[in-house]
Amino acid sequence: MNNKKENNTHNNESSSPLGKLDGALVIIDYGAGNIKSIQFAFKRLGIEAVLSNNIDEIKAADKVIFPGVGEASSAMKMLIASGLHEVIPTLTQPVLGICLGMQLMCSSSEEGNTKGLGIFDVAVKRFSNAVKVPQMGWNVIKELKSPLFEGVKENEFMYLVHSYYADLCDETIAKTDYELEYSSALQKDNFYGVQFHPEKSGIIGSKILENFLNL
Repeated sequence: MNNKKENNTHNNESSSPLGKLDGALVIIDYGAGNIKSIQFAFKRLGIEAVLSNNIDEIKAADKVIFPGVGEASSAMKMLIASGLHEVIPTLTQPVLGICLGMQLMCSSSEEGNTKGLGIFDVAVKRFSNAVKVPQMGWNVIKELKSPLFEGVKENEFMYLVHSYYADLCDETIAKTDYELEYSSALQKDNFYGVQFHPEKSGIIGSKILENFLNL
């Protein structure tokens, strides 16, 4: 994994040591994502991710990252303004939502009374004032179910910063406990979402990103 690519083109991933990335890895750049840290995390894996809000480029990508930080209703307005709210649910390649990206893939969020993209059939709710909000720091993920977690042990620590959470549901593929058990990862068909920040979660976070590339 030490052979980093120097040629920053859309097709340089075809010779990736990870093997299954035949085209571009696109990080959706819609104004509400911590995209530089995610891009750098993939660069450490030898992959030059493309930052784009171009609909054709996103549709043509081999894999797509849907990031998000900030407030849900504002982020959704930016998606709507760019037309991406209609595009993302129709994508057929593997898509990974991170943090707010995952929450926007859900049916709704209490944050700003936001209607989500409806990919995951689950509501996003706010933690109560019985705990410190936001949850900020390291917490464990457990009951892992997906190839996304291939080679990841139960109860590994991941880095989280969030005030809202997705309920448990049929699409839950990882759980975390903070006041209550909630979905720290979701999957439906080709769509994946993680509440934690793999790009900030050290070796285990990198392993999860590598697993996504190898789906």
